[in-house]
Amino acid sequence: MHTLSQLKSGELIGTKRLKLAEGLTDFPLEILTLADTLEVLDLSDNALSSLPDALVKLTKLKIIFASNNQFDTLPAVLGQCPELEMIGFKSNHISHVPENALPAKLRWLILTDNRIEVMPETLGERPRLQKLALAGNCLTALPLSMSKLSNLELLRISANKLQQCPEQLLQLPKLAWFAFAGNPFCESTLKVKSVPSIASSQFELAQLLGQGASGVISKAMWNGDHTGFPADIAVKVFKGEVTSDGYPEDELQACLKVGNHPNLVQSLAQVNEEGYLALIMNLIPAHYNNLGLPPSLDSCTRDTFPTGFTLPVTDIARMVEQMEGVFAHLHDNQVCHGDLYAHNTLFDENANIIFGDFGAASMYHMLNEQQQQRIRAIEQRALHHFIDDLLSVCAESDKASEAYQALAKRIWTEGI
Repeated sequence: MHTLSQLKSGELIGTKRLKLAEGLTDFPLEILTLADTLEVLDLSDNALSSLPDALVKLTKLKIIFASNNQFDTLPAVLGQCPELEMIGFKSNHISHVPENALPAKLRWLILTDNRIEVMPETLGERPRLQKLALAGNCLTALPLSMSKLSNLELLRISANKLQQCPEQLLQLPKLAWFAFAGNPFCESTLKVKSVPSIASSQFELAQLLGQGASGVISKAMWNGDHTGFPADIAVKVFKGEVTSDGYPEDELQACLKVGNHPNLVQSLAQVNEEGYLALIMNLIPAHYNNLGLPPSLDSCTRDTFPTGFTLPVTDIARMVEQMEGVFAHLHDNQVCHGDLYAHNTLFDENANIIFGDFGAASMYHMLNEQQQQRIRAIEQRALHHFIDDLLSVCAESDKASEAYQALAKRIWTEGI
C-alpha cells in the first residue's frame, strides 16, 4: 500500500506497481508522473466515479483494479490504453459498458457484482480474452459474438437474469471452468434434503479454518447432545450475498445434490434460518495440506505451486484416479463443479485427496441432453488441466517413466 503523500513528493518515481486506498473521489493526476514504468494500478476501495482521458499516457499500464468504487459506467478511456490486458471493476454501480471501453489486448475482465444489463458485441472481438467474470449483474442475454472467444477458459455468469442457455458459449474450444447457476434458464425448484436441518444454537463456532468468496469455515463444538453426528465438525457460514461465483443458496443446493463420496468433504447437516445459512461438515484431519495454489496474475487461469514442490508420478497417478472418480460422481448427479483445480484439493502423505469448495457449482438437470453433454465436456477440460498441472510438478526422475507418459498421452489424445 502506498500513500498519496508519497506519490506527490515524487518518492514513487520508477515504481511498477501502485496501490492507493485513501477515500479518493478524484483521480490523482500525479499518477501520470509514473508513466515511464507503471504496469499495475490498484485504486480499489475508494470513492472514484471516473477516470481522466489522460490515463492513455500510462503507456506501459497492463493491469488496473478499481473495485469497490462509485463507477456507474466502465470508463471508455480503458479501451484506448495500448498495453492494458487486465481490468477489475468488481462491486461498483456499473450499468453501462461502452463498446469502445474494452482494450484490444484484453485478457482478463472482472465486472462481478454490478448492474450491467447488456454487454457490447465488441466483447467477442477480443481474441486474447481468457478469464471473464460477470456474476451478480442484470444480464438477460449475452452477445452472440462471444462464440468467437476461442481462448476463453474461465467464465462466471451466475446470478444474472439470463432467460436462455447461452448456446454460443457451450462449444468454445478452451472453456474449462464455467459457473452459471442462479439464472432463469437453469432455475430449479429442487430443495435437496439429503442431510437434516438443525438449529444454529446446536453448535458454537470456534477456531477459524479459512474463508473464501462465499463464506467462512470454522471448527465448531456441539452444544449438548450430538447423537448421530461425529464429535469433530466444521461449519461453513455463508455470507448471504452474491459472490464472485454466484449465490450461496445455489452452492448449498449443488453441494447437497452431489451427496457423499470418499474424496469429497462430507456434508452432515444444514442450517437454513432467516439471515443464517450454513453447512455442517466433517472436520478434515489436520495432516491434509493444500495440493496447489490459486492462479497468479501471470498464469491467469492455471494453478500455481510453491517453489520447489514436486510429486512422484505414482502419487500423481493415484490423485488423478481419485479425481476422475469425483468427476464421474459429480456429473452422474448432473452437477458442474465449475472450479476443478488443485488449489481446491487437499492431499495427505499417502496421496489420498479430498476435494471441496462448491462456490462455483451449477446444477444442470433441467437442461436438454445435448446441453448437458456439452457442460460435461467443458469440465472434462478442467480435469485435463488438473492432470497437466500435476505433471508440471512431477519429479524430474519420473518424467521418462511409463506412468508419466501414459498420463501425458491422455492429455495429448483427448485434448485440452
